[in-house]
Amino acid sequence: MRNTRALTMIGVALFLALAAVVVAAQWIAGQSASNSNKVAVAMLDISMGARIAPELVHMVDWPASSVPPGALTDAKALEGRITRANIQRGEPITEGKLAPAGTQGGLSSVVAEGKRAMTVRVNDVVGVAGFALPGNYVDILVNTQSDSNGDHLAREQAISKIVLERILVLAIAQESSRDDTKPKVVNAVTLELTPEQVEKLDLARSVGTLSLVLRNQIDPNAANTEGATKTSLLGESAIATAPARAPGFAASAAAEAAATARAAAPAPPPRAPRPERQGDKVEVIKGLERSSQQF
Repeated sequence: MRNTRALTMIGVALFLALAAVVVAAQWIAGQSASNSNKVAVAMLDISMGARIAPELVHMVDWPASSVPPGALTDAKALEGRITRANIQRGEPITEGKLAPAGTQGGLSSVVAEGKRAMTVRVNDVVGVAGFALPGNYVDILVNTQSDSNGDHLAREQAISKIVLERILVLAIAQESSRDDTKPKVVNAVTLELTPEQVEKLDLARSVGTLSLVLRNQIDPNAANTEGATKTSLLGESAIATAPARAPGFAASAAAEAAATARAAAPAPPPRAPRPERQGDKVEVIKGLERSSQQF
């Protein structure tokens, strides 16, 4: 009798313990479900400009208090979207790293809204020895001729000036991957610019020689330079420059010089008076008288 009662109590205790475990598990699951959201995460590394396929994404539970801004919670909304940046494996897929819906693949999907992509020709020197890679920021330096004093009659002198700053490199040659850090010497670099910057760059490459200047990616400060000229380079107070001759200026200068020379020349000596011309003279003799007649 006593054994039966003991076994019954043990069975009841085990049942109650099992029920408590089940209830606690359900309560914990409910609490975690209410404090988490489903977030789309990349299953593999996804490169920039790639089209997202269903097999590249899976949904995971993410704490609701730490969900990244713009994270997508619907896997169907990702089908066919194009990435604007590289996405690493296990990284949440956010709206900021995707091109607008309906965008086709390629470099055009990487260009930010309101920006333009423009390609400039470079070489191993202009392209910073191949260190200007996609994702880097560069300044654009132009070497051209400029009026020394803004006067059209003044002789032009060479000047080097930074005309554009903090320009994003989208691609080098036909490569837009931002994972590689090895320098590559190419003959063309594609830059992301605003429409106003596109106009300046097009004018700059037509009036002078361009150079790319690599800058720190996290440095937002502007250079605010006045440009380097021969005067500032050599440290001279002034460089004598001959004024340019306008049309007709040479002729008037020559006439003025001739007039000055004539004014400075000594006056000629006075001429001797010209002797008065005398007429014919005839001598007349009459006997012992002699006379002369002037004609």
